[in-house]
Amino acid sequence: MQPLAEPVSKLIDAFCKLPGIGPKTATRLTYFLLRSDGAIALDLAQALENLKAQTLFCRECHNIADSDPCAICANVQRDHSLICVVEEPLDVQAVERTREYNGVYHVLHGAISPVEGIGPEDLKIGELLQRIQQGQQASAAGHQESVPRAPVKELLLATNPNLEGEATAMYIARLVKPLGIRVTRLARGLPMGAIWNTPTK
Repeated sequence: MQPLAEPVSKLIDAFCKLPGIGPKTATRLTYFLLRSDGAIALDLAQALENLKAQTLFCRECHNIADSDPCAICANVQRDHSLICVVEEPLDVQAVERTREYNGVYHVLHGAISPVEGIGPEDLKIGELLQRIQQGQQASAAGHQESVPRAPVKELLLATNPNLEGEATAMYIARLVKPLGIRVTRLARGLPMGAIWNTPTK
């Protein structure tokens, strides 16, 4: 069998490193790029370069953004007293698609999972507590910041409805309970958009 040209085999190997892409799909994508207009490959290469060079994590909510603070955190029209806590940046997009939520977000970047060695200290839980404290202090001081701040009145825990997500939600609920903040949990079994105020026990 004739060996593949090195650039071809290297691109196939690179595609195989992506989640959900096996050797067959990687090969099909590679040969598609070879046969297609050169502009498609160049656009893809430029997009990959920009992905790393022009994205960052918002210092407020830790979502992926192209500005700091992100557009949601900097928006004075959003309700900054309501924070939706999610596990991953993709979860922000899922909630935004409902067009039913006007608060802000906090991305944990994972969930508590002792099996995988992920504890609370590995997530952005400490930053969430600090954010709540900063909202209270900014309100008391009355001064303006680059990020609109307000005393947090409610946390909406929108972690995944699995063992890890439930454990994370319960852990956060216990932490904020002494602060007098209302904690609600995203309801299940209903279409998203009809589900915002299910109290957490």
